[in-house]
Amino acid sequence: MVEKPDKDVANRVLAFQRNEITEHMIYNALSKRAKGSNSQILKKMSEDELRHYGEWREYTGRDIAPSRLMLFKILFVARLFGLTFAVKLMEKGEKEAEGVYEKISCVFPKAKEIMRDEKEHEEMLIGMIDEEMVNYVGSLVLGLNDALVELTGALVGLTFTLQNSRLVGVAGLVTGIAASLSMSASEYLSQRSEKSEKNPLRASLYTGIAYLATVLILSAPFLILPDYRLSLSIMFLSISLIVSVFTFFISITKETSFRRMFLEMILISLGVAAVSFIIGWFARTLFGIEV
Repeated sequence: MVEKPDKDVANRVLAFQRNEITEHMIYNALSKRAKGSNSQILKKMSEDELRHYGEWREYTGRDIAPSRLMLFKILFVARLFGLTFAVKLMEKGEKEAEGVYEKISCVFPKAKEIMRDEKEHEEMLIGMIDEEMVNYVGSLVLGLNDALVELTGALVGLTFTLQNSRLVGVAGLVTGIAASLSMSASEYLSQRSEKSEKNPLRASLYTGIAYLATVLILSAPFLILPDYRLSLSIMFLSISLIVSVFTFFISITKETSFRRMFLEMILISLGVAAVSFIIGWFARTLFGIEV
């Protein structure tokens, strides 16, 4: 006979039960969108979650409806950031609940078995998911990071030299497009020379697209707004947003520290901007540039 839990434990068990049926539905929906081995992996994960739900139901004696909000959120995130990100985001929440599983196992011994299954079996399955964007994340980092550092410096330097929003935007756009083509070509040659498992053409495309997208976002305020000071402020806000979103993506998919990577990228960009400001001010003063 199972010992009757206190109210707090009972509520947590019901929350776990709801989570299992919700994840069963999420994995099942994702398996229908995926192809090949990914579809089979997600189908297996869906079946595991349904089995866990049944084990919790034996304990609670209740049927629990899934969380429609979580279902919508994860499926939306999967479309936006990809399959691996969505799956790992869900599993991150389960890891944080391990301490609660230990507490529940005192009154429901099977909780330890469920926790072990969640921790070991699903981690193995997640590691088997093959997603192109995650495989080429190094190329994405290269394109994004180089664009942030190089274009931030160029735009800040041009802003304090020319003090004309439209001129700065056009100059930044032309410089950025040329640099994106250069980076893309360099990544192609690098992958070919290293003879890695990555497709050189795809690696170069990911690098070039990441670079070009960053160029367009950072140059846009200067092309749209007449005030170069406001454009510069929006550019820095855009940098913070880009770094935040991309760092969060990397921290989930590659299980790295969000804070460390975010601070590193922001400090490098701001450091380059500060040096470029000094160079721009010096060039304007030295050559007497007036626009």
